[in-house]
Amino acid sequence: MRKRLSIAASLMVIMSLLLVACGGAATPPTTSQPTAAPAPPTQAAPPTSAPAPTTAPAPTTAPAPTEAAQPTTAPAASGPVKAEPGKPLKMILLPKFLGFAVFDQAHEGAEEAAKELQNPEALTFTGPTAENSVAGQIEVVTNAKTQGANAIMISNNAGDQIVPAAKAAADSGIKVVTWDSPIPTAEGESVFVAQVDFKETGKVMADMALSILGDAGGKFAVLSASPDAANQNAWIAALKEVLKDPKYSKLELLDTVYGNDQSEESYKQALALVDKYPDMKLIMAPTTVGIAAAAKAMQDEGLCDKVKVSGLGLPSEMVAYTKSGCAPEFALWSFKDLGYLTYYVTYMLSTGDIKGEAGESFEAGRLGVKTIEKDPTRDNGLRVLMGPFSVYNKDNDEEAAK
Repeated sequence: MRKRLSIAASLMVIMSLLLVACGGAATPPTTSQPTAAPAPPTQAAPPTSAPAPTTAPAPTTAPAPTEAAQPTTAPAASGPVKAEPGKPLKMILLPKFLGFAVFDQAHEGAEEAAKELQNPEALTFTGPTAENSVAGQIEVVTNAKTQGANAIMISNNAGDQIVPAAKAAADSGIKVVTWDSPIPTAEGESVFVAQVDFKETGKVMADMALSILGDAGGKFAVLSASPDAANQNAWIAALKEVLKDPKYSKLELLDTVYGNDQSEESYKQALALVDKYPDMKLIMAPTTVGIAAAAKAMQDEGLCDKVKVSGLGLPSEMVAYTKSGCAPEFALWSFKDLGYLTYYVTYMLSTGDIKGEAGESFEAGRLGVKTIEKDPTRDNGLRVLMGPFSVYNKDNDEEAAK
């Protein structure tokens, strides 16, 4: 019994020692010293709060003056851009076809601009025959790259048939600019140089028809160039729209025929209209070839008292017909100015002086400041508008023809 008590006492002593040992080990966690140890990080916080550098958004706000400076320089960039002369650029002027007086005048204007801009490379003036206009134009555009051309200026007579060739040329780095007649979809085209506002053309033709036929009005037909000529189609569409105005209610459009901008074919088509519509009083031809051919046909057949001719004509080719009364009124713009402006636009696009974006203004020599804008007559595409129209009659045609 005494032995058992001794053993129990020994066990109690051992357990006490164990508890003391465990208690000693557990003490440190409860002491505040380890907790105090993290104090340095807490005190290290001042550097964090030393976000003086961070707060020093002085540098952040400092750019404000720099940004403020931008508006100061902006006006210079937004003003009309001037061409940098003397850059060597191989440029091609491509009319609908060769042997056409108005296109020769455009060539003259382009040469004038080339001289002003001091392009050391000679301007290439080339084109197909009237009989091969569509295929011929496509061929010239297709071969432009192999000719080393930097730019090509097209009076498009091929409608959208020219798109694949124009896109290929543009993709190869050639600037493609249209003038006189655009690419309907604008694909492959940088910008179109429009002689006048196409919608205004319709009104000018309707006004001339009304002026010639008088308040009583009458029936008339249109003798156009080719079915693929985008400019002709746009002008005729504009004319039809204008005729919806009650002001022109006495005018009746009978038909539209095509002479393909060939004198003989246009002559035949004019006479065919007379045969088909005995009560027709006027032929409206929005083409310089068509109007001259139709006027000649009426004069040759002694029909000028019965059927008048009007439209878009070249003064030098219409003098005899205005004097005889066959063509009392017609209108046109300066093709020389059109060629001049087209060259300026194309040169500046090719040098990078202008990018070909809506809103860009530039100085076009003697024609003054011009602006690139959205073309309102097409779903897509940009234009530079030249203008204006001039209306000719027996009082001013002869002087203009000099």
